[in-house]
Amino acid sequence: MKHQELIELGLGYPGTRLDYPFDPSLPVLYVGSKMFALLTNHLDVPSVNLKTNPEEAWIQRESYPGAVIPGYHMNKRHWNTVLLNGQVPDEVIAAMLQESYQLVVAKMPKASRLLLFQSENPPAE
Repeated sequence: MKHQELIELGLGYPGTRLDYPFDPSLPVLYVGSKMFALLTNHLDVPSVNLKTNPEEAWIQRESYPGAVIPGYHMNKRHWNTVLLNGQVPDEVIAAMLQESYQLVVAKMPKASRLLLFQSENPPAE
């Protein structure tokens, strides 16, 4: 999977946006004001940092040794860096992206979550 594919997939989720808060070459996907995917390079390999359930983080790392590593420059308990080198199947990366989004949404205040999904389904007139 490539960065552009992840961006397109991520922007398909309710309430998401793309921004470049750190550097013009580092796209970040947000839901509301919270980051859920940081697209970067790790050791010259395209990669993405994704939020993960701490109980699942080690399973992902063990399942794809060397391709899923503790989040680079992130809280290593809650974030993984996934190298986009073909070792992790695209459908697994897509599921990781969705999980990252869902974990961030779950921590948002209830009113904010309701607004996210209300804007996707406006009331009928």
